[in-house]
Amino acid sequence: MSQFIEMFGNPVTNTKGWKTAKIKDVAPEMPSKEQLSGKIWLLNLDMIESNTGRIIEKVYEDVENALSVQSFDEGNVLFSKLRPYLNKVVIPDEPGMATTELVPLRPEPSKLHKVFLSHLLRGNQFVNYANDIAGGTKMPRMPLTELRNFDCILPPMDKQLEFVFIAEQVDKSKFGDFKSQFIEMFGGLCQDTPWSDVVTITNGKAYPEEYQEEGAYPICGSGGIMCYGEKKLCNGNTTILGRKGNINNPIFMESGYWIVDTAFSIDVDKAKLHPKFFYYWCCQYDFTKLNKQGVLPSLTRKDLEKVKMAIPQMRDQLKFVSIAEQADKSKSVIQKALVYLNDIQSDELGKIA
Repeated sequence: MSQFIEMFGNPVTNTKGWKTAKIKDVAPEMPSKEQLSGKIWLLNLDMIESNTGRIIEKVYEDVENALSVQSFDEGNVLFSKLRPYLNKVVIPDEPGMATTELVPLRPEPSKLHKVFLSHLLRGNQFVNYANDIAGGTKMPRMPLTELRNFDCILPPMDKQLEFVFIAEQVDKSKFGDFKSQFIEMFGGLCQDTPWSDVVTITNGKAYPEEYQEEGAYPICGSGGIMCYGEKKLCNGNTTILGRKGNINNPIFMESGYWIVDTAFSIDVDKAKLHPKFFYYWCCQYDFTKLNKQGVLPSLTRKDLEKVKMAIPQMRDQLKFVSIAEQADKSKSVIQKALVYLNDIQSDELGKIA
């Protein structure tokens, strides 16, 4: 959702001044309920993951004269009007679904993309707005009149499509790594540019003074920051790659630093390569195949300069960097949540003990 806010601002207060239209005019509700019979995929709120819209379970039931809404297809966006579940918004991924617990909207494709609308409806800004207009904790449902008359922002379709692309790729990457996405976007390009044409490799050096616990600049080895000192050898926005030992774990450094002789610092020709794109390229490359040592893995500058890569257009590099960074943010949130849950579990087990 941070990507949505970054691109479009607060959709409720329209902080970026986009053109608007009432939801009822650009995403009308589907026709009224009907009686359905037969084998039907019945979707309920428990089958939808909060905040993501993932359908985590599909249950097909034989029903007779079930009160439902008409069968949906992939053009619909379904949302809950029940206050505890306002962030459960889903886009059907196949036709033939029925539900009694969600309200269907059908955005006009030329004006409002369904994925864009789904992110708007499940965002904290809209959920808070919906809770406010409900008028108190005793009102379990969001008034549909208010939804119909909500002024929905309408960025140009190319902007909406740009967001949709990023959101969908982040979703693919969220619980895994981004290597498959990298291959999907760039795997067909000719890997014909040697590193010697586009990067500058700096060898690490022993720090000239005794290591310090405090200082302006990190002192780094192949495994990352070891300590700090007052001198730097390398500029920021460069990639550290291990020379000995840990050779397959690239590290991106945003600020200046010193590297010792177990690592290389790699800077890029910024007219051809985005520094962060190069870092992510290194993350998907297997440097162990360049290792010629048995006991202690190592790389040579000469071998690295022969590595060949494709150089996509800068706009495609920037697009991938945006996808990968959003995926990293998502992973960070998940990791923090797992740590938090683990702490709670430990506290509870301690009480029992």
